[in-house]
Parts: sequence; structure tokens; C-alpha cells
Amino acid sequence: MKVTFLGTGTSQGIPIIACDCSVCQSGDWRDKRLRTSVMIETEGKTLVVDTGPDFREQMLRANVKKLDAVLFTHEHRDHIGGLDDIRAFNFIHQQPMDMYGEERVLKALQEMYPYIFAEKKYPGIPELNFSVIKTSPFSIDNIEIIPIRAYHYKLPVLGFRIHDFTYITDANRIPEEEKYKIEGSRYLVINGLRKEKHISHFTVDEAVALFEEFKPEKGLIIHISHQLGLTADIEKELPQGVELAVDEQVLEWENG
Repeated sequence: MKVTFLGTGTSQGIPIIACDCSVCQSGDWRDKRLRTSVMIETEGKTLVVDTGPDFREQMLRANVKKLDAVLFTHEHRDHIGGLDDIRAFNFIHQQPMDMYGEERVLKALQEMYPYIFAEKKYPGIPELNFSVIKTSPFSIDNIEIIPIRAYHYKLPVLGFRIHDFTYITDANRIPEEEKYKIEGSRYLVINGLRKEKHISHFTVDEAVALFEEFKPEKGLIIHISHQLGLTADIEKELPQGVELAVDEQVLEWENG
């Protein structure tokens, strides 16, 4: 199984437009972060979680030639804003792209991209097969996907577990009744926006507390704000087995 972090930044990315802070002006490549997304390759399939505004750049940067399906965590623009560029894969594969998300996400996509869902379609627009999912496990061919309910303030969102990899972004609460789905994860990815308390995201300390609770082999923090500080400084403060994920980072292992 191979996981590639396509982006690890929060909704504005890093650097932020017109910001002169030390993080946005950093010369360290680790402090350059596109909007959060991840690519998962397993059992001959390539899946991407979320198509944010940087989707095109992420696909080019990672030299992605094949994409089988997209999973959506929720409908905020930094997670769906690059959907139109799916059409490149339509042209390459000569078939619609399989998409998976909650009913609410589908409605948001219909509102944001009405031309994709129009009865009379303009030539060359993205072609999608959208499957509505809930919190029950589902499969893409022989790959089991386990959705995990979490909350982004009051907005219900989904995390996903595939084999022993669990990915949860844009959340500040995981219901107790959903936590059993995370247990035994080898790699656990959780958003950690900054040090200070936030209304809709886990802080770094809250993410670390979850890593201590679930005890993965490695815990990785994503959806990082420039307010957190320089990667070089923060990595010295983190406990063993926990790190800030960085753009283009790759994890690769044999499924157990």
C-alpha cells in the first residue's frame, strides 16, 4: 500500500497570499503546503481523498497518470474546488470518474457545478458516477472502505479507513461510538491546525492526545496553518512517533 500526501495545508495553504509571517516567508520546502488531500494506491487501484483548489497542481506534481475514484470528506470549497479538473482523467480513461460522498456533499457539488449535472450538457465537461455513502463500510472492487463519522464544529464529516491506514481531516470531535473503527490503525492521520484552541479543528495537542489514545505505529498531523509555526521548530516539540506530514511525503508498506 502506498500513500502520498498531495497537500497538508489548511484552507488558504501556505504561504498565504500577501502574508509576511516567518512561516509564509520560510525558505524551508517543508513549510510550503497545498490544500489538504491524499492519494492512496492499493490492490491495483488509485484513490484520492478530496479535490481541493490545488487538485490540478497536485496531480501534475505527483505525475499521476491513473485515477480510479475520489472520496469526499465534506463539501467545503478547499475540499471540492478542483473537481472540474477530473475531466482530464475522463479523456485519458474514456469513462466517467467514480465519486463517493454523502448526500449533502452531492447536493453541494450540484450547486457549485450546475453545468456538470445539467440535463443538457456542454461538450467536454467532467463526467461523474456519484455513489452516495453513509457511515457503513462499502467496497471499491475488493477494497473495503470504512467511513468514520467526525464533526467539523457542527458539520458532520467523514474520515476514512483503508486497511490499516486511517485519515481524518477537518474535525474537532470524533464520537465515542465511532472510535472502534480507528483501533489498530498502523498509520493514523489527523488534522492539527495550530496550538491555540479552534472552533472546528483539533489543535496539535488534541491530535497528539488521540495518537496517545489509539497508539498507531506513526501519527501524522495535517491541515496545518501558518499559525502553528515553522516545521523545523514544531517537530522538536512532538513526541516520538508523531510528526507533521509534509507535501509529497510518501508512506509505503505491505498490507498486514
